[in-house]
Amino acid sequence: MQHPPYPSEPPGRPAPPQRARMPGALVFVLVTVAVSALGTAYGSWTLLQENHSKQEHGQELLVPMGTAWFVVLFCWGLAALEIACVVLARKRRPWVGAVLAGCLIFVVLATVVGFLGSLVAGAPNLAVLLVLGIDLVAVWVALGETARRWFSVRPPLPTAQPPG
Repeated sequence: MQHPPYPSEPPGRPAPPQRARMPGALVFVLVTVAVSALGTAYGSWTLLQENHSKQEHGQELLVPMGTAWFVVLFCWGLAALEIACVVLARKRRPWVGAVLAGCLIFVVLATVVGFLGSLVAGAPNLAVLLVLGIDLVAVWVALGETARRWFSVRPPLPTAQPPG
């Protein structure tokens, strides 16, 4: 009976698994989403504050107060979801990639509506076009092969350490 060859390395604790490095394009997407979340939360808060200011001075509200509160709560929920996805992106769960892409598509649509609103008001905001371009690139990356590859791979499970 032949014995199996001895391993070249002595038995012991296995080396810790190497963490995969997130592609730079996905880091760009996460930064874009985080900035978008902060801007969404702040922008909705300013809508509410502007409504309160107009109400105190007896002026006509931008939108009814109930609508303003709905917008604020919706935007804060969206911002919280975006931040949660940014934090959880390192765990490489497929649903995180899908939610990030969905949030970015919503942001692109909102940006288009905002730009069209500035056109209708007679004061086109060209800076919004720059933001729209950045958001479109982020959507393209989030729906692309790099994101699909990143979010479809699960990190290795931790191995049990032998006692001793």
